[in-house]
Amino acid sequence: MSKICERMISSLKEEYQQNVEIIENTQMAICIEVNIFLGTVKKVKEYGFNFLVDLTAVEEEGLSCIYHFMSLRTHELIRIKVKLDEKLEIPSLTKDWTAANVQEREVYDLFGINFTGHPNLKRILCPDNFIGHPLRKDFKIIQRR
Repeated sequence: MSKICERMISSLKEEYQQNVEIIENTQMAICIEVNIFLGTVKKVKEYGFNFLVDLTAVEEEGLSCIYHFMSLRTHELIRIKVKLDEKLEIPSLTKDWTAANVQEREVYDLFGINFTGHPNLKRILCPDNFIGHPLRKDFKIIQRR
C-alpha cells in the first residue's frame, strides 16, 4: 500500500472512530456504511483520487454501490464499496463529479437505487413505462415479445 493510501486510511479511521475494512489485492478496496459516504469521498478526493472512473452496484446481502476512483498523478486506483440500508438511497456525486450524472442514472434504472440530490434522476436504458429494475435478483421476466 502506498504512503498516500496509508495516511488516508489512518485519517478515515481516526475521523470516524469506526473500523474501516481494507481489502488489498491489485486494487485497494474500502468498505463503508452509507452514513460516512460523503466524508469518505471528500477525503479520497483530498488525497488525490480525483477521477471517478466507474460507478455500479452489486446485490449480495443487500445492495451496495461500488465506486472506482483514480489518481491522475500516481495512476493508483481505489474502490469504495458502500453498503446501503433498506431505503436504498445514497447522496449523488454530480456536484463534484460530472461523470457521475449518467452513471447514477444507469444504476438507478437497473438497480432502483435513489441518488438523492441528482439533478435529473430518470431512466436512461429502459423505457419510462418499464416496471421494475432488471439487474435486481427479485426481478421477474413476465413475458418476452
